[in-house]
Amino acid sequence: MVRGQPLSLKARAIGLLAQREHSLAELRRKLVRLARQRLAEATQPGATESPDPAEHDVGAEVDALLVWLQAQGYLSEARFVESRIHARSQRYGNLRIQQELAQHGVQLEAEQQARLKDSELERARQIWQRKFGGAAPLDAAARAKQMRFLAGRGFSAEVIRRVLRADDE
Repeated sequence: MVRGQPLSLKARAIGLLAQREHSLAELRRKLVRLARQRLAEATQPGATESPDPAEHDVGAEVDALLVWLQAQGYLSEARFVESRIHARSQRYGNLRIQQELAQHGVQLEAEQQARLKDSELERARQIWQRKFGGAAPLDAAARAKQMRFLAGRGFSAEVIRRVLRADDE
């Protein structure tokens, strides 16, 4: 590559994937923005190459690149889901993780859902103990505060009740 020239779209995509896993929708959004930015810069007066914007279909170019990235194994939805679960499971509950994955246009498989569900109570207890030191709520206001905290982290109402009930016993 000649110094001063921008990286190709493929090089930018591989660079993004080298930093962390991306979902298909997330990477597509980033690449479309980069391609449009590059096209806008190329069509400005004084640019050495002035492609006709009407002839250049950014979406098709990005989609073709995404297909190639998937075929080569650079882009994998399964790896993205696993990395997101690994990164989020120690801090958040199942509802929050599923919501975040839905925002990226992916869903958990049945096996992954079962694994998360099996560990949700223990994860909620650990988070609750880190935050509140395992101290039982002294009054209704403290109990409500602890329940809101766990609910905000994406734990189900049943899990929250079980965490706080175990402390009451």
